[in-house]
Amino acid sequence: MADKFSIAKYTFEGDRFEILVKPDPALDYKLGKLKDINSILVSDEIYSDAGKGTRASSEKLQKAFKTEDATTIAEKIIEKGDLNLTTDQRRKMTSEKRKQIITFIAKTFVDPRSHLPHPPQRIEQAMTDARVSIDPFKNVDEQTKDIIEKLRSIIPLKSENLVLEISVPAQYVAQSYTVLKSTGVLKKEDWQPNGSLKAILEIPAGLRPNVIDRLGAVTKGTAFVEVLK
Repeated sequence: MADKFSIAKYTFEGDRFEILVKPDPALDYKLGKLKDINSILVSDEIYSDAGKGTRASSEKLQKAFKTEDATTIAEKIIEKGDLNLTTDQRRKMTSEKRKQIITFIAKTFVDPRSHLPHPPQRIEQAMTDARVSIDPFKNVDEQTKDIIEKLRSIIPLKSENLVLEISVPAQYVAQSYTVLKSTGVLKKEDWQPNGSLKAILEIPAGLRPNVIDRLGAVTKGTAFVEVLK
């Protein structure tokens, strides 16, 4: 039965409202990937307890939603309420969100002793040791602050920016400029008469190895990179 439908639920002033939905289409709708609410509904019934088959009263529907239109109510329940995920959905979403958070931390925070980013494997192990819980629906920014506080007791973390002075030979400027614009803030661009570029780039400290590697790849190792501060 659980494979055929999930329950989306919403509570208003102590009254519970539930609808039966198709698991995968409902998740796509919740994530904004699907627009047609009717394509996710198993039925147009609004329940106070779907498990018992108890329908919500007209009075409570009017009080909570100002309407008895099932489609309008379903939209609000999905938008404002909670969607029960299948075990497989929760596992996949949590795993993907965990990877996003690890990548964000590796790019944004460094070990204050070395000023280098922690390897993703070290961050992941610290998250396991700290028993970090991941909310599959919350975005990375919403969760990172609390996660960082939990990780600080296990690995040292500091958020800091670096300012790099970069010189790129003329023949590699086009490719390098794309790298610079996509990895940080260009504070200064000094175009030389011979077509080469000297630039001042501010980046999160954790991105330094990535920037150096990408510039090295597109310039065949000819780019000059110096840390100013």
